[in-house]
Amino acid sequence: MKIQGNQTITAPREKVFRVLVDPQAIARLLPGCEELEPAGADTYDVKLKLGIAALSGSYQGTVKLAEQRPPERLRLEVTSRGPWGFADGAGTLELEEKKGKTLVHYAGEVKVGGMIASIGQRLLEGAARLVIGQFFKNLEKEASA
Repeated sequence: MKIQGNQTITAPREKVFRVLVDPQAIARLLPGCEELEPAGADTYDVKLKLGIAALSGSYQGTVKLAEQRPPERLRLEVTSRGPWGFADGAGTLELEEKKGKTLVHYAGEVKVGGMIASIGQRLLEGAARLVIGQFFKNLEKEASA
């Protein structure tokens, strides 16, 4: 499943980038994040509690911050495993300065397997939009504080 879009954050690009690479902030940005622990250079073990229809549960995985070009670009690589399957993805965040605000262009791809994959593309896309929306709502709050 491919995801892409744009989101405007009412904070300068440098501050938005700093938030996106701060481990404590990342824990607050990720919806359902219960734990985020260092696991290597720019890599973190993560425990998430997510609900997708009847397939709610705890998922464990990793988040890696790759291809960093402060303050304009960042690649995120995520893996997760849980009782209902897996979701692995990667995506880029490109930050563009716009009159003191930041326009974030995001694009990526997520692969799912197990029972999660059986719930249907439409439901998965809806769930992904909700998670992305919450992530950007959290980013807005964090970066404008």
